[in-house]
Amino acid sequence: MERVYRLTISCPDRVGIVAKVGQFFSAHGGWIVEANHYSDPVTGRFFMRHCIRADSLSFDLDVLKAEFAPIAEEFDMDWQVNDSGVPKKVVLMASKESHCLVDLLHRWHSKELSCDIPCVISNHDTLRSMVEWHGIPFFHVPVEPGNKAEHFARVNAIVEEHKADTIVLARYMQIIPPELCERYHGQVINIHHSFLPSFVGAKPYHQAAERGVKLIGATCHYVTSELDAGPIIDQDVIRISHNDTVEDMVRLGKDVEKMVLARGVRSHLEDRVLLHGNKTIVF
Repeated sequence: MERVYRLTISCPDRVGIVAKVGQFFSAHGGWIVEANHYSDPVTGRFFMRHCIRADSLSFDLDVLKAEFAPIAEEFDMDWQVNDSGVPKKVVLMASKESHCLVDLLHRWHSKELSCDIPCVISNHDTLRSMVEWHGIPFFHVPVEPGNKAEHFARVNAIVEEHKADTIVLARYMQIIPPELCERYHGQVINIHHSFLPSFVGAKPYHQAAERGVKLIGATCHYVTSELDAGPIIDQDVIRISHNDTVEDMVRLGKDVEKMVLARGVRSHLEDRVLLHGNKTIVF
């Protein structure tokens, strides 16, 4: 893939935003290879994502940020610009179930996901050999009953040590404490089945089978202090019937979880997701 600078913007909507940004890059010889825009008719907020060929500009990322800053101030923009040539560092977290972790590791190994994975953290030692086969450090951080604070203090230390940009909960079955949700706002991605708020607790597929559901699915979202209620990045469903057993539903559920999580992570890595309150704009 060609190296690009990805500019993302959120600001109050008004006339001239796209023109001003376009004129800025045109004046510097910038070649825009992808452009996305959305104006929210309810909130009056404007969202933009542009990809500019890095080799079309005569200056580097730091100079680009400095040159663009006056425009951002003029339009009261929340903005950032990232270099696609600098992969994000993604720490993966898992528990005992392997399907989401295995899928992400495969996509990383086959270069479908452009990122660095400095380590994997788990509260169980079950998946160590598979992770280390990929040449990735594995940290077993057990959870002692009644002392989860120590566990999360160690998790936070590992994340900071490896300078992670993103944390992906690949079926990590512990609740992230509110202080870490705030510290890593918009950086922690989770996956869960889409039955919620129905069929809470253990064995959701067994509960769904007893209820005779016709659709099962998965939701990929950012983690917030409100459990499983953060901004949604991606979702999908699979239709089932009375012929499907609980085992079929679990198998199909794992398939859709893997697919939705991979899509959500990819969108995040490519700076396609812009937060909008408790919603997202995904370009």
